[in-house]
This record gives sequence, C-alpha cells and structure tokens, in this order.
Amino acid sequence: MDLKLTKENLQKGIQMVQNAVSQKSSLPILFNILFETVKDNKIRLIATDLEIGIISTMDAEIQEEGAISIPAKKISDITKELPNVKINLTAKKNNQITIKCEKSVFKMMGLPKEEFPKVPELINVDVLTLPQKLLRAMLNMTSFAISKDETRYILTGVLFVAMENRLRLVATDGRRLAMVEKETPKSSGLTKKVIVPAKAVSELIRILRDDGEVKILFSENQISFELDDSLLITRLIEGEYPNYEQVIPKQTEGKLRLDRDKFLSATKRASLFTTPDSQSIKLEVLKNKLIISKSAQDGSESREEIDCNYNAEEMTVGFNPNYLMDALKNIDEEEIGFELTSPDKPGVIRASDNSYVYIILPMQLG
Repeated sequence: MDLKLTKENLQKGIQMVQNAVSQKSSLPILFNILFETVKDNKIRLIATDLEIGIISTMDAEIQEEGAISIPAKKISDITKELPNVKINLTAKKNNQITIKCEKSVFKMMGLPKEEFPKVPELINVDVLTLPQKLLRAMLNMTSFAISKDETRYILTGVLFVAMENRLRLVATDGRRLAMVEKETPKSSGLTKKVIVPAKAVSELIRILRDDGEVKILFSENQISFELDDSLLITRLIEGEYPNYEQVIPKQTEGKLRLDRDKFLSATKRASLFTTPDSQSIKLEVLKNKLIISKSAQDGSESREEIDCNYNAEEMTVGFNPNYLMDALKNIDEEEIGFELTSPDKPGVIRASDNSYVYIILPMQLG
C-alpha cells in the first residue's frame, strides 16, 4: 500500500473512528485502526471493539492499493505532531509501515487486514431516513435518562420506535423517563422497535452534524447509521423494553407555566449547595410564584423566587436538580409547562405540542 493524504483528512478520520477502538482486550488487533484503500482515490478507516464499529472514508492519492491495520494510539500521536502538509503512508508485505512528512520519517509494525474483524454490512434491510440535526436533537433530549445500572441491562440504551411516518425515542433509569416523538416523512410506513446501546448513542451524538441526512438501517440484531462519509454500526440490546406508556400521566390542571431559562438558572444556583448526602432542592409552588431553595447542613442557604403562571393547589416538593437541568438544557422552548399534582407524585415537563414528555420522581426533602 502506498498513498498520500493531507494531515487534516487523516486527523479527521482518526478522530471519527478512534472511540470505537477497544480500550481493553485480549486481542491486540482491536487496538488498531484498519487502513484500506477503496475505489475513486479514497481510503477507509475502520475501528471496532466487537460491540460497535465506525467507518470513515476520505480522499487520498492512491499510488498502490492495499490494506494494513495500524496501532491507533501511535498513528494518532504521530499525526498530531506533524506539520499541516501532505503525509505519505506506505505498508510493505511484511507489515512494516512507513510514515513520511517533509523530513520526518516514522517506522512501525502493523498487523495484516486478514486478522482484523470484519465489520458487517447491512444489505436488503429496512431503512429510515431523517435529517442528522433532528436525530441528534432527539438523542440529546432523551439519552441523559439512560440507566447506568448494568444489572438493568435492558435500560442501558435508548428505545427507537419507528411507526408509520413517526420516530419515537425513549430512555429511563427508573427515576425519570424521557420520551420524544417527531415526524419522519421519508419513513415509508416502516414499523420497528429496537434498543440502541448507550455507547453507540454517545458516538452518534458526537458524529451527527447540523446538515445532511442520516440513513438508519435495521437488521435483526444490529443497526447502522449511514452519514455522508462515515458509518456507525452496533449490536442491539436484546430483550423487551418495559411498558413505559403506562407510567406517562395524563395532562393535569396543576400546571406551572414559566420561563425555561430562568427556571434552569435558578435550579443550577440552588444545586450549588447540594451534597452527596443531601441531593434534593425544595420547590415551593405558590399562586403565580415558584420559590426554589436549598438549605445545607452547615447552615448555608440558597433561595430564589421566579414568576410563573399557576392557580392550582399550593405545595412543597423536592427534586434532584441535576435531573431537572438535564431536561431543561435540551428543550427548545422559551416557556415550559411543569405539571405537579402532589408532593409524592411525579412531576411532568411536557412540550406545548406534546412531542416531548419528561417524567421525574420527587425526592424526600431533608
């Protein structure tokens, strides 16, 4: 293999795939990135940890076709330190790799392509197409509620529900639940229900852009996301997701309407006095007024008043401020509705068009 490419392209490709490189494995090949020439003067970089795989394709001047897997950390570190000019990368049949850039020369050993795990291609499967920006926004509105408890494996991902011309995403950790639903005009009547693991969700948020479309390809136990010049494929979480619809309360009369930014900022300030032993903040809901406060054991105290629109029963309720902020940061509305029925019942943040619902359990004040 013999090729030339710019530092910018090489660095971009490495950054795109490197999070799929295994961090701990008994297989040395999984610490490598596969470099493979393809037609039309392009090179493809592939990384996988056997759970998730990422492929990035970029322009290159191909002098001689071929493929070689290169230690990811070494190639990444070398590329960072090179000047911003063209890089020449060659690989011999004995797997020796040479990198030349101006007067710098680096040599190292790679591993043959044959030892690198084959990343599957999903062909003749169901496809859903939607804007990248829309999918990233939907993931941002739900992914924070993914469970980190490995004993509840089924909850350690985001549920994707494709139905006719709509896509719904759901995530819950048992203490809160986030659900968003949007129209997908290009879905052509597709009906699917799959659970995408947290790592794949995190990588998707990182690589999705503001422009362009993403194709979602569904197979029986895998799902892939095709972008313009990259692809992410992952195993699905197998099993039946809990019946989340039964825990979503119907809309109530007891609804605060208040400014999202002011609510977020006041919650953030009150959270400064929380501790691992005392995580809740106090919300006093009064007529057209919300008081957010926190009293710490050392005597320090925070208290802030926010104007709101509220005429139902007055109450005092405790919430984890981080759970509130997770949702408030990702809602794209100036004014939000926060439904409260009693101090021991869940609070519900609901978008004005009902496209987003966030349910949060209250906490004991102490």
